[in-house]
Amino acid sequence: MRGGKHVARQTAGARSPVFKQRISARKLPRPESRAGDAASEQVRCAGNAARQPLARESLPVTIGRVTAVDDSPSLPHLAARDPEVAALLRREQTRQSSTLTLIASENHTTPAVREACSSVLTDKYAEGYPGRRYYGGCEVADEVELLAQDRAKRLFGVEHANVQPHSGTTANLAVLEALAGSGGRILGMALADGGHLTHGHKVSATGKLFEAHQYGIDAETGLLDYDRIRERAKEVRPAVLIVGASSYPRVIDFAAFAEIAHEVDAKLMADIAHPAGLVAGGVFPSPVGHADVVTMTTHKTLRGPRGGMILCGADLAKKIDSGVFPGGQGGPLMHQIAAKAAAFGDALQDGFKDYASQVVANAQRLAAGLIERGLRIVTGGTDSHMVVIDLRDREVTGHDVEERCFAAGLVVNKNAVPGDPRPPRVTSGVRVGTAAVTTRGMREAQMDQLAALIADVVDGKDPSGLRGVVGELCAAHPLP
Repeated sequence: MRGGKHVARQTAGARSPVFKQRISARKLPRPESRAGDAASEQVRCAGNAARQPLARESLPVTIGRVTAVDDSPSLPHLAARDPEVAALLRREQTRQSSTLTLIASENHTTPAVREACSSVLTDKYAEGYPGRRYYGGCEVADEVELLAQDRAKRLFGVEHANVQPHSGTTANLAVLEALAGSGGRILGMALADGGHLTHGHKVSATGKLFEAHQYGIDAETGLLDYDRIRERAKEVRPAVLIVGASSYPRVIDFAAFAEIAHEVDAKLMADIAHPAGLVAGGVFPSPVGHADVVTMTTHKTLRGPRGGMILCGADLAKKIDSGVFPGGQGGPLMHQIAAKAAAFGDALQDGFKDYASQVVANAQRLAAGLIERGLRIVTGGTDSHMVVIDLRDREVTGHDVEERCFAAGLVVNKNAVPGDPRPPRVTSGVRVGTAAVTTRGMREAQMDQLAALIADVVDGKDPSGLRGVVGELCAAHPLP
C-alpha cells in the first residue's frame, strides 16, 4: 500500500488504550443441520437449514424462462385487516426472490432475524439502559439488550458495546457529538473519493453541526495515501479523525490511522459499516486495538437487521452511551435489538467465518471476470465484498447501467468513481457487492456468470435477453 513511511504505534502507554487486544469469541452451541440437504454445500447462515417456515401460499411466478413458486408469507392477519399493505409486502418478497441483489450495502437476513424484528418487543418502550430505564416492565427488554451487548463484545473482542443506534448515521452522530462536541473539528474521507455522507459532507448533519474537513485518495491508483493523510491531519488538527468508507474496496491500515491520530492528538473513529461482517469473520483487518471508537451498521455484511452499533473501551463507555441516549435518540427499538442479538448469535458460529471468506472470494472472482471482459475496476480489484466499475472509457453512464441491469434482474447501484466528471444522479461508475448472493449460496462459478451478464449489459446487449439466465440463478439459489 502507498505511503509506507508511517510507523505503527509501538506501545499502549503512548496513548490511553481503550480497547483490549481482540480476543477469541466464545462459540455458541452449533445447531444441527438437516441430513441429506441437497444445498448443504452452499454457504448458509448457521441454523438456516433448521428453520420452521411460516404459513405460505404458493403462486406460480415467471422468472425469465423459469417458472418458480412464490413462497411469500400468507400474512393472514395483515391480509384480513389491510390487504393493500399485505399485497405490497408480497410483491416485495417476489421482487427479492426473482432478482439478484448486488448492492454492496444490502443482504438477506435469516428467518430467525425477521421473526425477532416482528416480535411483540415492538410494543415495549424501554427508554434508558438495562437496569436504568424510565419505564416499568422492562425486565425482558433488559435481558434482550444485555444479551445483544454480550454477543457483540464477544464477536468483536471489545469491552463495551452500545446496540441502541437506529442506524449507522445516528451512531456516527452520537460519537462525533461525544468526542468532538458541537462545532468541533472533524476530518473524514471525501464522499467523492469513496467516503460516506456522515463523515463530514456538507449536505449531512455532520457537515453542518461540526467544522468538517476532508481527505482523499491518490487520483492515479485510487488508494489511500497515508503520508498525504498525515499531512492533511497536521494541517487541520481535528478533534476526531474518521476512517472508513462506503465505496473503497481495499483493506485499510487502521494502525497507520491510529498513529496519525496520535500525532495530532485526535480521537480515532473507525466506521466499518461495510466490512463489519468481514471483520467479525476474520477476513478483513479489525480496527479494534487501534481506534478509540468503532461504529457500524448491522445489516450489510454482518447480515443482521437494519440498525447501528458502537464499540468502545470502558473508559469511553459512559460518554458514548450518553451521546446515544439522551444525546441523540429516545427509546430504543427493542424488537430490532432482539434481531441484532439473533444476528450476532449467527455470526458467532464457525459457519459465519466460511460465509465471510466466501463473500470475499466471490467478489475477487467477480472482479477478475469483469476485468477479463475489458472493464476497468477502481484500484484494479478488491479485498472486500465490493467491486467498483469505472465506466469513463465507455459510452454509458452509471445510471444507464443501473437501469439496464435491473431490466435484466440484477439490482446494482450507480456510484461515483474517483474524479468523476458526472453528477451524483448520473455517475460514471457502478458499485456491486457479493454479500447477498453469497447468502443465497452462490460461489465462484456463479460469479463467472454474473460477470458475463454485467459485461453484456455494459456492452449494450438487450437486458430482456438476459432475464432467463438470471431467473435460472434465482430459482437455483432461493432466498433464506
